[in-house]
Amino acid sequence: MSSIEVKSFSNADEVNENFDNAKIESVNVGGQRVNRLHLQPGWKWSVDVKPSVGTHSCQATHLGIVNSGTICCKHDDGTEMTYTKGDAYSIKPGHDAWVVGEEAVEAIEFAGIWGE
Repeated sequence: MSSIEVKSFSNADEVNENFDNAKIESVNVGGQRVNRLHLQPGWKWSVDVKPSVGTHSCQATHLGIVNSGTICCKHDDGTEMTYTKGDAYSIKPGHDAWVVGEEAVEAIEFAGIWGE
């Protein structure tokens, strides 16, 4: 087994376009799943994902970095935070999130199974 493994999102292991206003590209590298999210202006978890998932709020844990755009996340406990290009983030289960403004969001996530 090689000690170096490289994967490209341009040749993703999986591409999920099953949610409105979103595209998720996934690669499996080093035994881990890494996702690149593309979220369009107007995307909101409770509108675009919730109907497919069927939970009150997103129950995934997220750990990632925003490459472009701005997201706002509101946790079930009322905590609300906005994060933008250059920010690293960690979000616990029990939240809603949405794109802020007219710029699309690109984020890389290292933990969590987005939308599942």
